[in-house]
Amino acid sequence: MKDREPDAGASDAGVPGNVSAPHGAGRSQKGRKAAARPVNGHGNGDAAQHNGKTRKRRKRRRGRKVFARDGAQAGGAQADLTSPQALTRPSVAPAMPSPAARQEQVEQPRRLPTSELPVFAALDLGTNNCRLLVAVPGRPGQFRVIDAFSRIVRLGEGLSASGRLSQPAMDRAVEALKVCSDKLRNRKIKKARLIATEACRTAANGAEFIDRVEREAGLKLEIIDRQTEARLAVSGCGSLVERDTDGVVLFDIGGGSSEIALIDVSRHRSPRLANHIVSWTSLPVGVVSLAERFGGRTVTREIFAAMVEDVAGRLRSFDGRDRLSHIVSSPKFHLLGTSGTVTTLAGVHLELDRYDRRRVDGLWMDGTSVDQMVEKVLGWDFHQRVANPCIGADRADLVLAGCAILEAIRAVWPSERLRVADRGLREGILSELMADDGVWRRNWRNGQRT
Repeated sequence: MKDREPDAGASDAGVPGNVSAPHGAGRSQKGRKAAARPVNGHGNGDAAQHNGKTRKRRKRRRGRKVFARDGAQAGGAQADLTSPQALTRPSVAPAMPSPAARQEQVEQPRRLPTSELPVFAALDLGTNNCRLLVAVPGRPGQFRVIDAFSRIVRLGEGLSASGRLSQPAMDRAVEALKVCSDKLRNRKIKKARLIATEACRTAANGAEFIDRVEREAGLKLEIIDRQTEARLAVSGCGSLVERDTDGVVLFDIGGGSSEIALIDVSRHRSPRLANHIVSWTSLPVGVVSLAERFGGRTVTREIFAAMVEDVAGRLRSFDGRDRLSHIVSSPKFHLLGTSGTVTTLAGVHLELDRYDRRRVDGLWMDGTSVDQMVEKVLGWDFHQRVANPCIGADRADLVLAGCAILEAIRAVWPSERLRVADRGLREGILSELMADDGVWRRNWRNGQRT
């Protein structure tokens, strides 16, 4: 406002503090002297009236300044110190923080923008999905995703019958990988790991496909073994195993294989959960291969029981399945399921109108709830499964095969608690890349420089 502008420097600008300078630019020296002359209240009524109004205006301004300053210190809404007028008025000092707030400001590290943080990437090409995560480090053991991609490509379609990757399946996968390549090319990636799993491991033309991916998409994929796959799944879910846990059976139901790791943390716990794997196995069966052998569209209860028994028979030959027998009956033991099958079933259990990762990741389910969920899906026909927003057409012929694998696992390791993880290999890759690079040991804390 205009009546505030002269006051900004009135005390030291040669104008007496008890008299406002007249408005208007380019005033003469004579005018300034006349305005500065004291008045006696008799000979110059206009001047006296002017001085009285000036004093009242200044008093009102001082009151407003005190009100604004006190309101700002109290955190109230009365003072708007972010306005251009407030920022350019030196006579209105900004509120001083309390001693505790000043100490917090001193100790708080500077938050780095994402552009200054090292960027890491993880790509997982599985039997059913192609997934990419790009992230920057956050607090120790955590990271912040800055880009992601996921597409169902069904690379392993027909593999169990022919032993080879089909041309249409490879074409779908290459197109998805080209999208991933573009995303990676547009960022300055410090470290990345790009893996392929069961479909490329077992296909007779798996190596040829890897060469084609490098030629056409510019990505060099690494075919990992099953033990590495199991370890990465565990690494990706470490934050979901709480401190008071004694033991966990973690399972990753994939498209072409299912990895199972037995984890014992009853005695001690190191930062890397994968260090506590006491036994593991990789079953050469997943939702795609099981559904192709038994059928996925029309699944009777008899067919479902046969699928469960097929998986159970494979588990019976797993020599290390009893390595957690001393804690399986403990209330501090639970199952931890990751991958699309378990998260899909969790979305069905929650009756979500659309899949919501925030509600699914970390969800706890008791045994009765799991029973009811499986029974519900088993009671639906193919079209009802398609109609469910958490299943849809992409998974309608696979979800019951996933239920069968889950039921076989529950029979071997019965537990009243199942935790659902919407995370897996990609998260494990990122955790290991960042840990190996030392970003959490050096100066990166919560996306900040300490």
